[in-house]
Amino acid sequence: MYFFDPENPNLYISIALSIINGVMLCFCGYKFLHMLQLSGYKIQGYKIWLKDTHAKYILRIAMLSLMSLICMLVTVALFDSYISEQSYLAYLGLIFYLIFMIVFIVNMYNAPKKTPLVQTHRMTRLCIMLGLIMAGLTFILIYVTTEFIPFVRFSSIAITPLLLPITVPIAHGILVPFENLNSLRYIFFARKKLKKFNNLIKIAITGSYGKTSTKYILNTILSKKFNVCVSPHSYNTPMGITKVILDYLKPSHNVLITEMGAKQIGDIKYLCDIVKPQYGILTSIGNQHLATFGTLENIVKTKNELILSLPKENGLAVFNGENEKCKELYEKCTINKIFIKIDKDDKAYAYAKNIKITNRGIEFILVIDKNEVECKTKLLGKHNLQNILLCSALSYKLGLTLEEIKLGIAKLEPINHRLELKKENGLTILDDSYNSNVDGYKSALEVIKLFKGGKKIIVTPGLVELGNKENEENYNFGKNLAKVADYVIIVNNTNYEQIYNGLISENFNTNNIIAVSSIIEAKLKIKEIARKNDIILFENDLPDNYV
Repeated sequence: MYFFDPENPNLYISIALSIINGVMLCFCGYKFLHMLQLSGYKIQGYKIWLKDTHAKYILRIAMLSLMSLICMLVTVALFDSYISEQSYLAYLGLIFYLIFMIVFIVNMYNAPKKTPLVQTHRMTRLCIMLGLIMAGLTFILIYVTTEFIPFVRFSSIAITPLLLPITVPIAHGILVPFENLNSLRYIFFARKKLKKFNNLIKIAITGSYGKTSTKYILNTILSKKFNVCVSPHSYNTPMGITKVILDYLKPSHNVLITEMGAKQIGDIKYLCDIVKPQYGILTSIGNQHLATFGTLENIVKTKNELILSLPKENGLAVFNGENEKCKELYEKCTINKIFIKIDKDDKAYAYAKNIKITNRGIEFILVIDKNEVECKTKLLGKHNLQNILLCSALSYKLGLTLEEIKLGIAKLEPINHRLELKKENGLTILDDSYNSNVDGYKSALEVIKLFKGGKKIIVTPGLVELGNKENEENYNFGKNLAKVADYVIIVNNTNYEQIYNGLISENFNTNNIIAVSSIIEAKLKIKEIARKNDIILFENDLPDNYV
């Protein structure tokens, strides 16, 4: 019977199977969709994920397809003598495909995720487009095999998951023109809303690291005088910042604080064109995201886009003078500018003296424009002192008194997963798992040194997104760990070799180097080796595109 004959029941069954398979493949393609979202819907970041993970996830998809195909072909072979063209026994093998697919999807969704996929309107549109593409390809495969390879019959469905690594970016590419227009629509409304806030103080924060911590610190201090609107979490993309303006900014707000992230040249300028900030804080410049930027020079150029976007008449740029590249940009800056230093520097607008860093926090004398006040904070680490100085300097410029700034600093609470101190079952835990960088881990190691008593156990996957500097920096990381830790638990094999080599170069006891595949396994190992009064440092947690 001709395949497209309206009286052929297999035609309608094929259409139904294609639709069902298209829907299932949207769930099966979760990881690819997730990585595309984490890459800011940029294909370059998606490609880097495939490269850095050596396409390991594709191998899992291939195993799913292979097992399904074998079971389906064996079923066809076993029942071949009983199967006619119209026999519904031809669909029997699909049961195996369905079972394997469900098991695969359930395991994938139950896997730990640092940043889960967010089901935004954009992601919903992408899923629908992917489902349509996969349903169409499924129908074509069924038709071709039915007409030309009848023995295979519907077993060809088993190979459709293998198409996901390609069809996900294709679906994204089809939607890009619409998404760009849709983004411009939201940006238009955000700009229109901002124009109504004539006296709004707009502050932008950028840097290779320290952005989110600085944002929360500045919010706490400024809240002593102003009603502040601050972007939640790490909302630092065009759509994230637009959402803050449209959904969070209220007429009662005096200040808007935005965090600006970037992975390629032009990203910061694009964000500044939306917000048009008068004040900017540059927290740091380092080799984070070197994999996407390509060179450190590109990173410097991109971070400087914030400074170049500030108004010349009433703008103000605040620089971290402890960072070499930030100081270089300070020297080149032609608008109103100030910089901070940790230790006394008569040229710095703000600095600290009589610093006492303990395992309970930091005590210091804050000096701003030659005026002094004694301060205390529960925050840990030298890098947090830098962030406090940056925020204090800008707050003073915005009219806060030293006493108000002091009260704001005293009110600061540890930020989740950013050198956060916890006590659990007699153990001291330093949770610095949100992310890590060279300066950040050095600060964390200085803090863990301050704790006395038990063993020091450090759990880390190493440093990532450092491009061609990654091996070198992880080797040095291992060398520095050896000077502090009693045990080192290395999570995942991404940087295992480099950290291991760095450790043994300092004659670290190899019996105390433990390799695990996940943070869950690391916690089980801690239960085996940790005793009361031991100190545990969780330094970094791999992004989902490395797991």
